[in-house]
Amino acid sequence: MDARIKKYLKRIGFDGEPSHDYETLSRLQSSHLKTVPYENLDIMRGVPLSLEPDDLYEKIVTRGRGGYCFELNGAFAWLLRGLGFAITEYMARFLRDETEIPMRRHRVLRVECNKKNYLCDVGVGSMVPRYPLELVCGVVSKQNGEQYKIEREPFFGYVLYEMKNDEWRRVYSFTEEEQLNKDFVMPTYYCENHPDSYFRTADMVHLFTENGRKTVSGREVKIFSPKGVEVVTLVTEAAYLELLRIHFGINL
Repeated sequence: MDARIKKYLKRIGFDGEPSHDYETLSRLQSSHLKTVPYENLDIMRGVPLSLEPDDLYEKIVTRGRGGYCFELNGAFAWLLRGLGFAITEYMARFLRDETEIPMRRHRVLRVECNKKNYLCDVGVGSMVPRYPLELVCGVVSKQNGEQYKIEREPFFGYVLYEMKNDEWRRVYSFTEEEQLNKDFVMPTYYCENHPDSYFRTADMVHLFTENGRKTVSGREVKIFSPKGVEVVTLVTEAAYLELLRIHFGINL
């Protein structure tokens, strides 16, 4: 196995020998979500992003940082290809909490495994399936007390749904037009630089835990667990940087 692949697996805490089966794919996605944070800290600080595989590896594996969807799913695709999985990448519309049809600004992966196709995503900074979803419409997947399913709609194509407040709601959608790495350069440039970009509004950090998740929005920190939600507002820069280091492994 390539030495860089081994280091990536160590970065996400994946033990054992990976195989080309659903169990391995599921463990890889879950491990990634619990170890590599979703974060827009470089965007907020004006640090240009690169989607080149070597640069993503250096940032996420060597420096122990995270990223947002274009970075995280790009790096995850590199890892999966290195392990022998067949990957197709798509551009998605993120529909959660939207009142109008948004532009395509989300990167997702279709992974072939044991002659079946799965939706894999480690690049959402909020609730998202922890495990791959088979690309079969109408099948409800129950994961950690959450429910998801995939449907097809005339305009949106494939649509990922989540059960929220006893109602199925859209998360994001994508059509089956394969994208190359260079196709993500334009939307990520928009997300980094356009004054209307959601990613330029406040610091956002998210990481799953075994039984919950941890989030940062601006200087408000929320830690979700089976016991409830703990909310902390950080006043000083030193306290904020210390929290990023302890809870997310991020050293700015």
